[in-house]
Parts: sequence; structure tokens; C-alpha cells
Amino acid sequence: MALPVGTQAKYWGLAAAVFFVALWLLGDVLMPFLVGGAIAYFLDPVADRLEAWGLKRIWATVTISIIAFLIFVAMVLLIVPTLVSQAAQLVNTAPEIFARLKTVTIEMFPGIVDEDSVIRQSFDQIGATVKERGGELLDTLFSSAMGVINVVLLIVIVPVVTFYLLWDWDRMVAAIDDLLPRDHAPVIRDLASKIDDTLAGFIRGQGTVCLILGSFYAVALMLIGLQFGLIVGAIAGLLTFIPYVGALVGGALAIGLGLFQFWGEWWLLGGVVAIFVFGQFIEGNVLTPNLVGSSIGLHPVWLIFALSAFGTVFGFVGMLVAVPVAAAMGVVTRYVIQRYKEGRLYKGLSEGALLPQEQDDAD
Repeated sequence: MALPVGTQAKYWGLAAAVFFVALWLLGDVLMPFLVGGAIAYFLDPVADRLEAWGLKRIWATVTISIIAFLIFVAMVLLIVPTLVSQAAQLVNTAPEIFARLKTVTIEMFPGIVDEDSVIRQSFDQIGATVKERGGELLDTLFSSAMGVINVVLLIVIVPVVTFYLLWDWDRMVAAIDDLLPRDHAPVIRDLASKIDDTLAGFIRGQGTVCLILGSFYAVALMLIGLQFGLIVGAIAGLLTFIPYVGALVGGALAIGLGLFQFWGEWWLLGGVVAIFVFGQFIEGNVLTPNLVGSSIGLHPVWLIFALSAFGTVFGFVGMLVAVPVAAAMGVVTRYVIQRYKEGRLYKGLSEGALLPQEQDDAD
């Protein structure tokens, strides 16, 4: 005989409370394990594919780890220093960019932007403010990042955790499945499968789209000669997880910088616009349909709210768990709504509706 619904709710509520309290108290301790788990989850399909090709799980894991290590070293040596350098240069160049924008605006609208106008005073202040606040932001970002993601975490803890989780992934899933309450195991498996589909679509699919588009934007903008092409591509790729936002923000930033750098060379500005138009075409017609699918069940507004809420309450570690928790809550909510619409509370008695259990008894 199954436990009453009220008793089940108490147990699941207690489990959720324990999870959030542990996240609150042990956030910094849990972070390398959460990062390692996220990387292992992302790479598990690759390990499964290598196994299908004949490699044992251990050798598949070793192969993936070696390739990932080489990519990480290449990024640290080649990409990260350039990215940091361009970000610092962009902040320092902000006053000059806004001065050029002010000059162009005054030339185009001399009657509107007079000496005492609010617009002109704003132009005089924006550049210096961006430089001052941007420098403070960069210093805070990099200092806090080094405080959180220290050398030991990057070089030792995360790779080791990722290696062992990737190696034992299938056995861990089987062990968790064995612990499921027997009465509810089919329902939990079904919900877990839907959560996995949502996460796979977002983390693996959308994450790959972000990486491909960010790399494309960065390389294309640098080839066309845009001074801050790498940082613009990184921003556009990072924001691509929200539909259209990455292209809009990255495109606006690239065009603004292009106006500053390529003023008068309109074919280069047209090339910048063409890069983002082509990127959006490839994303909408090739990348998203093949890597993400038509629907991942994770609405962008709900995702932004989850990232903001968990980041505010639990800090950086909260942002790491925001996506899986948001996916799980979305799947469970849809399941509850479906059951509600099948029940007497929704249908009422006017149609002679029977509860699912009553229908089974009647049959």
C-alpha cells in the first residue's frame, strides 16, 4: 500500500529543504563537484559514442580527458590573455568612443545637441563613467574569480571529479534507479527522462550552439579587422542561450565599435552587419534545429528568473544549479498540471468524470 499523498509530500519537502540548506552552507565546498558534474554530464554522450565504437569506458574517459586538457591549455595560453587584454582596452577606449559619438551626433543634429543640453552633458559623462566603473568591474570580476576558481580547483579538483564521474556515470545512474521507491519508480523515471531531455537540449545543445556562434563571430570579426572582435564574439556567444539577445547585443556592440573604427569605410560596416545576419541564419536554420530541437521546454524568461534568483540567494554556486533546478521544476509543474486536468477537481461532476483510479476499477 502506497504512502498517503500528504506523507509523501512531507518526505519530498524535507529532502528539498535539506538540499537547499546544504547548498547555502556548503556552496564553496560543493562548487568544484558541481562544475565537475556539469562537465561530466556534458561529455557523457561522447563517452557513450566512443564505447559504441569499441572502446572500454575507462579508455573512453582517458581519451576525452586528454583532449579536454589540451583544449584547456590552448585556451589558457592563447585565448584567455587576449580576451582579458581586449576587455581592458575596450574599457579604456570608452571615453574616446563616446567622444566620437558625441561629435557625430552634434554634426548630424546641431539644433538638438546644444551647449547646455542634457544630451551633450550626458555624452561628456558617459565615457568617463564607463571607464571608471568598467575598470572597477573588471578588477572585481577577476579578483573574485581568482578567489573562487583558484589554481587548485582548476588544475586538480575539477578534472579529478570530472574524470571519476564520467567513468562511473552509468553505474551511478543505475545505483540511483535502484534506490527509487518501487511504487513511484515508473513515474520518477518518466519525469527524470523528460528533465534529461530538457537539460540535454539546453546544456548540450544550446551550449554547443553558443560555442559555435561565439567562435564564428569572434573569428569573423577579427578577420574583418574589428579591433575588439574577440570580446564582442565572446559576449554574443555567451548571450546566445537567450534567443535573439546574443545577436542583438553583440551586433549592436560590433556596429557601434565599427562606426568608431571604420567611419567612412562603409563596406567594412556592411561586412560587420553581414556577419551577424549570416550567424542568425545559420543558428535558426542549421544549428538550433539539429543541436537543440524545436522545443527544449525551458522558457527564456523562466531561465533568466532562475539564474537571477539562485544567483542572488546562493551566489555563484546557485547559478550553477539554477538550470537543472529550473528544468526539474518546469517538468514537475507540467506533470502536476496534467494530473490536475485529468482529475475531478478540474473536470467536476457535471460530466460524470471519474478519477484515473476509479476508471481503472470500472474497467
